[in-house]
Amino acid sequence: MSVLDAFALTGRVAVVTGGNRGLGRAFVDALAQAGASVAIVARDTAKTAEVLAELPDGTAVRGFAADVRQRAEVDRAVEEIVSEMGGVDILVNNAGTCVHAPALDVTEADWHAVVDTNVTGVWNCCQAFGRHMASNGGGTIVNVGSISGLIVNRPQWQPAYNASKAAVHQLTKSLAAEWAPLGIRVNALAPGYIKTEMAPVDRPEFRQHWIEDVPMKRYATPEEIAPSLIYLASDASAFMTGSVLVIDGGYTAF
Repeated sequence: MSVLDAFALTGRVAVVTGGNRGLGRAFVDALAQAGASVAIVARDTAKTAEVLAELPDGTAVRGFAADVRQRAEVDRAVEEIVSEMGGVDILVNNAGTCVHAPALDVTEADWHAVVDTNVTGVWNCCQAFGRHMASNGGGTIVNVGSISGLIVNRPQWQPAYNASKAAVHQLTKSLAAEWAPLGIRVNALAPGYIKTEMAPVDRPEFRQHWIEDVPMKRYATPEEIAPSLIYLASDASAFMTGSVLVIDGGYTAF
């Protein structure tokens, strides 16, 4: 196998939660370009339909409706994807949300909105798709963490989000250790600031800390992060599991 061949995903089926916008959309495009058939799992079926309509003819991408917070919906999605696409080789847990608020102002609803999606949703998908992988010779899981699981962001306060992403990192390591004998690799991506709908990187009150404090003096685009996902999802990282790959322009170096 050549070096570049190790990154190919031809013949594999990948699932991307929250794959109809932002970073998830870039992941879907990259996985398809690498040769995978891709299943988008998301709540917003109208948005998923828009994405599917925008893709080039012949792109092997399908949409499936599920709320990752609801285990029954995740289980149903696994059954549908396996039935329609023949199995699942790669799971990308990308769905997530964030609330900016000081700790004393975080409501119970705020806390559950973040933790139920970012932690419980990841757990639901890891366990449901992981069970399928374990019964079918293995697979690869990539959880989307964040530098927020490593540092405390500023100037905004976001304790629920930070805690949720730290949990994702530790869950990644726990599952990697337990599932290695089953042929399942589990790694995480920890991006820095990326220009997406969820991150208002252009707002002037954030520029000092989100851009000026970054050694590279800029934010990333989703398309810059996507190739690292291909590395983790492919045989290029065949001896890598339980790792958190930080991609932040050097932000956490300071």
